[in-house]
Amino acid sequence: MKQLNVGLIGYGFMGRAHSNAYLTVGQFFDIKYQPVLKAVAARDPDKVKQFAHKWGYESHYSDWRKLIEDPAVEVVDIASPNDTHAEIAVAALEAGKMVLCEKPLGRNLAEAQRMVDAAKKAGKRTMVWYNYRRIPAVTLAKQIIVSGKLGRIFHYRAKFLQDWTISAAVQQGGAALWRLDVDVAGSGVTGDLLAHCIDTAIWLNGELESVSAMTETFIKERQHQVTGKMTEVGIDDASAFLGRFKNGSLATFEATRYARGHKALYTLEINGEYGSLAWDLHDLHRLEWFDHKDEGVVRGWRSIHVTDGDHPYMANWWVPGLSIGYEHSFIHQVADFVNSLDEKKPAEPTFDTALDTEKVVDAVLRSASSKKWESV
Repeated sequence: MKQLNVGLIGYGFMGRAHSNAYLTVGQFFDIKYQPVLKAVAARDPDKVKQFAHKWGYESHYSDWRKLIEDPAVEVVDIASPNDTHAEIAVAALEAGKMVLCEKPLGRNLAEAQRMVDAAKKAGKRTMVWYNYRRIPAVTLAKQIIVSGKLGRIFHYRAKFLQDWTISAAVQQGGAALWRLDVDVAGSGVTGDLLAHCIDTAIWLNGELESVSAMTETFIKERQHQVTGKMTEVGIDDASAFLGRFKNGSLATFEATRYARGHKALYTLEINGEYGSLAWDLHDLHRLEWFDHKDEGVVRGWRSIHVTDGDHPYMANWWVPGLSIGYEHSFIHQVADFVNSLDEKKPAEPTFDTALDTEKVVDAVLRSASSKKWESV
């Protein structure tokens, strides 16, 4: 088996999720390239050394530029905060590396476009970690839609609800709370949570053409974790929008970090001419399905337990009836990426196709500011 030498940048939550995927994929999938944990880079020398030892990376750096200069590294995986994505990705592509990048691509559309342009110029493989596409139940939903079983689609609705920033005592900025610092994150829940919902929606239902949005920042000032000063909050705490897809269907999207009692409630529902689909991250191995063609006396919602060997990805895991979890979506994404390397068609989403999500995020933020419908 050929090897693929991986250089990871960032050792936080996503750094762990990605590392686990690289280590596990070859144990369960027949893959053409075996990922090798060649190097990891992060700012804190002691912590990155500990991370490298724990996960088995062969070398470590406290400067990401050194990792990119390492001739042994073939693919750079960006799992660092949003303000680093564009600079690292462009530098890696110019150095001739393939690049995987956590979502969103950049803090704004201009940064994302720079990354897309650099990828096209370099001619190197890229991919963005929109991992929810690879949850088997969501992949099955895609297959059902493509089969035509839903018929014409009328409605798409999605929401992503959390509650971890309700307290005014939560600070902004720094290593753990950079998502609340607009200079680092770029936006709040729109670019963080809604970006996932938007990517899945585009993949399942096609492009959005226009949006009408509103956002809200409930707590206007927070203490900055680094400076200790009270600083204006520039990110959106909540975001909601109406949308129209190019296929004529209507959309409603909502994301917030102020939904008390919800830690990560991501749900979606699609209503079509002949049937409907629904999915809930809290019960991620199930797909809810309604088929109007069923006989009337037994017609109703059914729950599909997506664990059989003929379900997407599941033949690689346990016996039917035994479910998998969140971390498996990253393993599936690595499997798809490495198995695409010798093929003409790259694994999706690439930087180029992920730009569609960035365009919607940009339109949502513009609409919230203009209080008008905005074109994507």
